[in-house]
Amino acid sequence: MSARFDASPCPTPWWLPDGHTQTIYAARWAPCPQVTYSRERLNTPDGDFLDIDWVLPGMEPGRLNAVLAEPERSNLDSLLPPGPQRYSRRAVMVFHGLEGCSSSHYARALSHHFRARGWVVAVPHFRGCSGTPNRLLRAYHSGDVEEVRWLIEQVRARLPQAAWHAIGVSLGGNALARYLGNDPDHSQVLRAAAVVSAPLDLLTCGNHLSQGLLQRELYTRHFLSSLKPKVLRKAQKFPGAFDAWRVSHSRTLRAFDDAYTAPVHGFRDVDDYWTQASAKPVLRAIETPTLLLNARNDPFVPSHCLPHPREVSRRVLLHQPATGGHVGFVTGRGRGHLHWLPRRIERFFGARE
Repeated sequence: MSARFDASPCPTPWWLPDGHTQTIYAARWAPCPQVTYSRERLNTPDGDFLDIDWVLPGMEPGRLNAVLAEPERSNLDSLLPPGPQRYSRRAVMVFHGLEGCSSSHYARALSHHFRARGWVVAVPHFRGCSGTPNRLLRAYHSGDVEEVRWLIEQVRARLPQAAWHAIGVSLGGNALARYLGNDPDHSQVLRAAAVVSAPLDLLTCGNHLSQGLLQRELYTRHFLSSLKPKVLRKAQKFPGAFDAWRVSHSRTLRAFDDAYTAPVHGFRDVDDYWTQASAKPVLRAIETPTLLLNARNDPFVPSHCLPHPREVSRRVLLHQPATGGHVGFVTGRGRGHLHWLPRRIERFFGARE
């Protein structure tokens, strides 16, 4: 049986005429709610740390911060209202994109929307993305299945009775999709998942961002402006571990990933990394109900490399609206808003209940 396909539109305003304007306006200027998170720091088995930002419905951040700081605290069940509703609590974790964090526009829009509807929300940060440099030479990458698995285990352990869902955005979406397809028996782990604007074919998308003039001079320059300083600080801490000169002179994501991401994370070179880390080859194995949402005018993800129904499992819904940009999906009158994406994901999650 083929996967289902949805081409219904995201009604973008007329004054955002293409994928570039829809992407940039959403990230920089679209009205977006402020969210006050409570942070928990977890030590990893390899001697590093990861930060998770939480929001719990009906709980003041100050109180939650105090609870998370308790050294003996293993779960958050006691913070939920007593009675049966505690064990039917819906919860969602949000995996951010390249150089994203809990303050990214999409993370705030999703966190605000789901918290307002009674969901527990957790936003795990990949290494080095929470505002504090991580301890080790390694950082994070697009296909880090083991990191995603560990984070899901840790988050679920805090609320073991909740109905957990997951959302992955861009890089985090590819990593989540690869996790779902790499080990498909997740029926007892996640109720459902959503993968948004993910570069599921990393080789095609990476080359696209490295070759197109606007992609290279606007988007890639933006990513490298934070990636390169982070990695060059690692070169001072771990001299000789990688070619810092090549990193400092990188002008494309291909060059950066070939100089740092691939060798440090165990890949032969950038082509090996992008090939092995891509989620597209494992989409047929996904058994968790999953929404794969990609706008067809995404400036990061060429439409010709988007998955077809025959390339994914029957448990997947492909939604490919004509517009929306890269994690843009601005709708509404006036200045527009970012409500469409959380509502679309909630509708999908609700259909799985």
